[in-house]
Amino acid sequence: MSAIVKLRPGLTHPSTFMQLAAAALVFALLTANTAAWAEESRIVALGGSITEILYALGAQDRIVGVDSTSLAPPSALQEKPSVGYVRAISAEGVLSLKPTLVLAIEGAGPPAALELIRAAGAPLEIVPDAPTPEGIRRKIEILGETVGAKDAAAKLNREVGAGFAALEGLRARITKPVRALFVLSFANGRTLVGGRNTSAASMLALAGAVNAAEDVDGYKPMTDEAIASAAPDFVLMMKNGDHHVDAETVFASPAFALTPAARTRALLALDGLFLLGFGPRTPDAARELIEAFYPSLATAAP
Repeated sequence: MSAIVKLRPGLTHPSTFMQLAAAALVFALLTANTAAWAEESRIVALGGSITEILYALGAQDRIVGVDSTSLAPPSALQEKPSVGYVRAISAEGVLSLKPTLVLAIEGAGPPAALELIRAAGAPLEIVPDAPTPEGIRRKIEILGETVGAKDAAAKLNREVGAGFAALEGLRARITKPVRALFVLSFANGRTLVGGRNTSAASMLALAGAVNAAEDVDGYKPMTDEAIASAAPDFVLMMKNGDHHVDAETVFASPAFALTPAARTRALLALDGLFLLGFGPRTPDAARELIEAFYPSLATAAP
């Protein structure tokens, strides 16, 4: 007497159940393996914004090494070994940490060091670093997917998006944009500025300012005559290490002495990662610039 199998509507053969069960089992195993890898991974983060985002996503316990630009949160460099400056990485230092994944910001290097890391068998991913609101959101999304923290990444992106939306409202109220000049370094009579196609230019645009070095492409020296002719209302610098120079020194130089900025000693120095890192705090950095450039907006801002 043969057995009778009753099939549910839509299923035409008992083997269908077996196929579905096998597919479900494979999916479950893959999901479990992915979760286990995410929990046990040993990550070396090369890039301050990568480290900052990983901490914001709650993945800090998986980080075994960082680069010297990982200044946020401050505990990162205190807790984790440093493998050098992001553009001058030590391949040996990275490999000594036995990483299961190296996350390198676009522009990290030198290329020879990255090739050594790859050749040694350490998985290495390059994270894009477009200095735009969309670029920040994409960076957060990629890192969230990589470390298995999609929900946390989505939440962080909502917060960042709200910050950028508030900036749009502030910029809409600017009637006369200031001319601002970002000075990367100021030494030995040589002023290196941030022209177009730089993260500094992108930040000035977010803050509703005109880049006084818009005729310069990239980070390049600018002559005293060109600086005087550019007539910046405001000078912006990083306050980290050798990048920062006090206002007295800057405005005593012939290049800046006759600029509108010199008349009011309008110089602002901010942390480099906060200002140019294009991480989750970028809306806060741009808002701080807006409040410095346009005090009337600062007092009226909610």
